[in-house]
Amino acid sequence: MPSSCKDIRAALADCLQSSDCIIIQRNQPNDCLRPPLLDTLPTRCQQLKKGYGDCKRGMIDMRKRFRGNQPIAVSKELEGEKPGQLYAGAGFASGVKATSGDEDLKVETVVGVDGERRVVR
Repeated sequence: MPSSCKDIRAALADCLQSSDCIIIQRNQPNDCLRPPLLDTLPTRCQQLKKGYGDCKRGMIDMRKRFRGNQPIAVSKELEGEKPGQLYAGAGFASGVKATSGDEDLKVETVVGVDGERRVVR
């Protein structure tokens, strides 16, 4: 089995082994992952099952063929870090100066070629 899904598979197995479906009700793990008993599993196990299915599906998805599955890790937003920018370069708002709207406008009077005066802001 490719290594991209091993971690989430092990986490799902640990979650299933500690769930009430297996410990108290004495069901098989395959039975606990099917619809009648799937609703009795903890939310974490249900999320791991969905994540494992997405990981396996991603292995055969042609759009992810070259990049592969994303590594299973805690997202950066939960750790307090800002997510990295998708494309290179600085963010679009990094050079924008904040204004309050009370600034004086610079007004100049310009004389045109035809001799008319124009106000330029």
